[in-house]
Amino acid sequence: MSEGYSDIAIDHFEHPRNVGAMDEATVVGSSENPASGASLELYFKLDEQGIVDRVTFMAHGCAAAIAAGSVSTELLKGRQLDKGITRDELAEALDGLPPSRKHAYRLVTDAVQDAAASVT
Repeated sequence: MSEGYSDIAIDHFEHPRNVGAMDEATVVGSSENPASGASLELYFKLDEQGIVDRVTFMAHGCAAAIAAGSVSTELLKGRQLDKGITRDELAEALDGLPPSRKHAYRLVTDAVQDAAASVT
């Protein structure tokens, strides 16, 4: 598993943060990649201003999808949901992913956009 994965990505895969569905979620965003079979759901608890107070995730698929979901929960907390997150931010936070696994960034950005569209 370590070939092409940074120590940070491996850590987020082996010890994912904020895993699980959230019953009290204000909004849920989801995305999937039919080509790889990977899917991701992000559960957001927002405050009155639309700022992410808490975020959890559920992922199905490769190690990269799990690592990206995990790191996104750390990056998104305290942000305005409608501002989203970029692939570059995810790549920097994970210290990159192997080229064949970069679809995991899109899973996150698409799930965030899906959630933000549900709020507005």
